[in-house]
Amino acid sequence: MTIKTKLMGAVAATAMLAGAQGAVADGHSDELTVAYFLEWPMPFQFAKETGLYEEALGKKINWVSFDTGTAMSAAMASGDVQISVSQGVPPFVVAASAGQDIQIVDVAVSYSENDNCVVASGLEIDKESASELAGKKVAVPLGTAAHYGFLSQMAHFGVDVASMEVVDMAPAEGAAALSQGSVDMSCGWGGALRRMKESGNILLTGAEKEALGILVFDATTAPADFIAEDGDTLAAFLKVTAEANAMWADEANHAKMLPVIAKDAGMDEAATAETLAGFTFPTVDEQLSGAWLGGNAAAFMKGVADVFVASGSIDGALDSYEGAVNTAPLEAAK
Repeated sequence: MTIKTKLMGAVAATAMLAGAQGAVADGHSDELTVAYFLEWPMPFQFAKETGLYEEALGKKINWVSFDTGTAMSAAMASGDVQISVSQGVPPFVVAASAGQDIQIVDVAVSYSENDNCVVASGLEIDKESASELAGKKVAVPLGTAAHYGFLSQMAHFGVDVASMEVVDMAPAEGAAALSQGSVDMSCGWGGALRRMKESGNILLTGAEKEALGILVFDATTAPADFIAEDGDTLAAFLKVTAEANAMWADEANHAKMLPVIAKDAGMDEAATAETLAGFTFPTVDEQLSGAWLGGNAAAFMKGVADVFVASGSIDGALDSYEGAVNTAPLEAAK
């Protein structure tokens, strides 16, 4: 699955999710159903495969793989899934905007380096001369996190987007257009972004974007009813996840963890290592800070929602997404 497979297709489910009132499974049952993605390797999979979650929670966990974040939202709405690991923020925002009562409970993974805009090398424009982008032609996949990132970067550099020729292109098309010289800048993610970089340069690094509040991350999410009914179980789940992330942060554990993660992700070890190299897993303290769930995340979701509204992808946005973030389970895990 590509970096943003989880992002797309969210709009199609908006009507279905609006007002969905699935019966959440009894939080005190002996089983729990958790959604995750194949070909999306993360440290939690080591804990998943070695039984650490069951040991900590004292419950049988049914792990179910999904292809999209939209499908995760639908499964949570129906009550079939209690926890979704690494749901993309845009599909979450679409569901929450449509009235589904789900909440973000932790930052599963940040991959700001894997979503960006690239300026044609021939222009020799960098962050010091970004004002020269005024009037230029740019390929942007509208209605995506890349679109939001583009708008945020241009606002930061004081470039009037209205002065630019913005063309709606999927990242692969944008990469081709940039290499052919038919656009001056292109925005995207994953493999397409790597190809774009062969034809140009980025303006801001992932860390620089995060410092400006431009986030690219997936979240662990759950229905609000489940969180209220069985917050202790969720806190225990998040604690195991945090411990697995801490294990991966120590390179001495890579040799032990990588084969297990790769096998569970359905990938070879080389591809798994390459993918993980582009991921960061914020610590619990980092997640609870203002840079993430303590402030920036809700503001970021509002920005994403407004981009979707402006592009006609969804009918409306919430006034605020602060209610869509619940840090209580993570605080309890800490």
